Amino acid sequence: MKAHYKSLSLFLILLIFAGWQMGLAQDKKLPNVVILATGGTIAGAGESGTEAGYTSGAVTIDAMIAGVPGITDVASIKGEQISNVGSQDMSFDIMLKVAKRCNELLAKNDVDGIVITHGTDTMEETAFFLNLTVKSDKPVVMVGSMRPSTAVSADGPLNLYNAVAVAGDPNSKGRGVLVVMNDWIHGAHSLTKTSTTAVQTFLSPLRGLVGVSTYGNNDFYSSPSWKHTKASEFDISNVTKMPRVDIIFACADMSPDLFDACANNGAKGIVVAGVGNGNMNKASLDAAAGVVKKGVVVVRSSRVATGSVGRNVEVSDDELGFIASDELNPQKARILLSLALLKQRTPQELQNLFYTY
Repeated sequence: MKAHYKSLSLFLILLIFAGWQMGLAQDKKLPNVVILATGGTIAGAGESGTEAGYTSGAVTIDAMIAGVPGITDVASIKGEQISNVGSQDMSFDIMLKVAKRCNELLAKNDVDGIVITHGTDTMEETAFFLNLTVKSDKPVVMVGSMRPSTAVSADGPLNLYNAVAVAGDPNSKGRGVLVVMNDWIHGAHSLTKTSTTAVQTFLSPLRGLVGVSTYGNNDFYSSPSWKHTKASEFDISNVTKMPRVDIIFACADMSPDLFDACANNGAKGIVVAGVGNGNMNKASLDAAAGVVKKGVVVVRSSRVATGSVGRNVEVSDDELGFIASDELNPQKARILLSLALLKQRTPQELQNLFYTY
């Protein structure tokens, strides 16, 4: 009889403990994360799971969320469809819309973080744009995939799961706009796409990873030191159109008339994806200096995958009136220059922006 009562007492204790644990789990408040969908491969669909061809932006955000088991255990989620395009069709109009919506949402007390689904082709450009225009230190996380949702071993669902986990993590706060892909957490300033097809396409070759996210468990290594988000001076709240900035790809025996073509068609700035340390042939240097005299800003970047472009190294930037891009690749230099041209700035002020952001 005593053994019976002991067993009953132990059972009641375990039952009470289990109830207490369940109560704690119920009381634990999930972070509120809003997912803004713009399209891309992560929302793509193909005719079969083993073919390369697919249509970007074929899947809605609600269907994407429903296709990720356990994601609602990580955060309380709401989804909004901002656009539904392949990122080759990403535009400043959509970027402005996303940035303004982020600022609206992040100003609310009941929004803890934002995830943005996006195609990988121009993800680094949108990430950098948001890094300079979002006015909050709450997490903003971009995510995409290299395989469409219908592919065998699609990478999108786990990428989205990890992105939501990062957006809801208080440790993500103050690190600027982040990109989560294939378990890696990148900062917007440093990442770049390096492969047309590989799942591990994004690398941060100069500054390294911000951290990793493994099945929603996050480990942060660093915080980007560049100015961003709340510390950024760029304000797009009343901006409806961005200044035109073109990119010219340098090569052997490049044609100097490309500079006049850009200037004559309305470019306010030109970024040169130069050879080596932002170089170009003599005829193009002269043509670039000519458009500078007409009021067009010329930034020297590089087509080389890593390294920085120094000022007055092989090119006399002071004499010719050029800006050196420092660590920014051509596509990110274009984003920064376009934002910089929203107001009148001296060449020295423009150069300082490239050292600061």
